[in-house]
Amino acid sequence: MSQPLDAGSRSVENGRWGEDVAVTALRLKGYIIVDRNARPCAGDRRLEIDAVAYDREADTLVFVEVKQHAGRSPFQRRLRSIDKKKLRALRRAFGAWRRVNRWNGAYRFDVVEVYGSPGCARPEIDHIEGVRIFGPAERFVRWR
Repeated sequence: MSQPLDAGSRSVENGRWGEDVAVTALRLKGYIIVDRNARPCAGDRRLEIDAVAYDREADTLVFVEVKQHAGRSPFQRRLRSIDKKKLRALRRAFGAWRRVNRWNGAYRFDVVEVYGSPGCARPEIDHIEGVRIFGPAERFVRWR
């Protein structure tokens, strides 16, 4: 008999499910998945990139943050769960990934919000492309 999941385990399970859904959606759009759950800094476990994909159409590397939500509400804004602290961690993780992998080409940051939970027949997916988190001094950014 299986043990009931505590809130932390359920959150991890939902997040992993959301990432799987997001990666599947990206593949269906023609993206090539380069890396998943990348931790470019061995010394800092907080720096994680949910997915790194290559958008062949735009010839651009895409850093993807996946956010899973149980449901959508008309009263909540998009990107609501990415605060300033999370943005700082994402910038550091992206910079480290680019240095470690010696990437000097074009890149952008996308967020994929997945609405639903494991067992949901048809999760709703909101792919937000080109979210501006990098400063104007970033010399390798190419926006389309």
